[in-house]
Amino acid sequence: MASKEEFVQTLHLVRANSPKRKFSQSIDLIFNLKNLDLKKPEEQLDVWVPLAHDRGKAARIAALVGPEMQEQAKETCDTVIIHDDFKKYEGKKKEIKKLARTHDFFIAQANIMPDIAKFFGRVLGPRGKMPNPKAGCVVPPNANLKTLTDKLRKTIHIVAKTQLSAKCSVGKENMKDEQLIENIMTVYNAVVRGLPQEINNIKSIMLKYSMGPVFTVGAKEENAAKKAHTTEPKPAKGEPEKEAQKKAAKAKNAEAAEVKQ
Repeated sequence: MASKEEFVQTLHLVRANSPKRKFSQSIDLIFNLKNLDLKKPEEQLDVWVPLAHDRGKAARIAALVGPEMQEQAKETCDTVIIHDDFKKYEGKKKEIKKLARTHDFFIAQANIMPDIAKFFGRVLGPRGKMPNPKAGCVVPPNANLKTLTDKLRKTIHIVAKTQLSAKCSVGKENMKDEQLIENIMTVYNAVVRGLPQEINNIKSIMLKYSMGPVFTVGAKEENAAKKAHTTEPKPAKGEPEKEAQKKAAKAKNAEAAEVKQ
């Protein structure tokens, strides 16, 4: 199993060897998996993880509820769509796609789920945005939405259903190391518990800035070799700037290909 100390060491490598940007980059945690038949639902990874700290950006939440929950939903959610207004979205895929794109979670009032499926399901379903009971997002009319939304703001969904890898953001580079490590360990433990053979289904674990090189947790020799190749190439004497940019793009593509392996 990967130890907390190995995650700490890898995070330090990421911080020390990633190009700086004009914004705070996300910290991405990547799991490469093995010995799984993803055609079998019971061998797929599908876990909802409440983090100890938010990811530097709170999740956005939409509520699909009846009039009895309208006021409470307006106080706790970013967007509220009342049951009586569902018909306004009939046949308007573009508007529903925008909702799916701009919200991380959808809360549904349980007794109107059939109509939610009817009006929104064809768009939200394929995007993994349908209100999910596993995440606590399907609620009775008397539910306490404040408790639920406070939890969802710091919750991530990590999935591997079509390929043997899963990726999630665990925070921003401007967060403290202690907060990031606590989030990372929370996700790691949840993923291990969510796999049929637990740690034996994990091939490797990687950590990176969203626009930086990948470092493998616990792979000291591999990481040491990478350190010499993690800065973006500068133009050689007499080399056009465009050529240097092409080299940088090629290096990023190589990193992306490595993650998919």
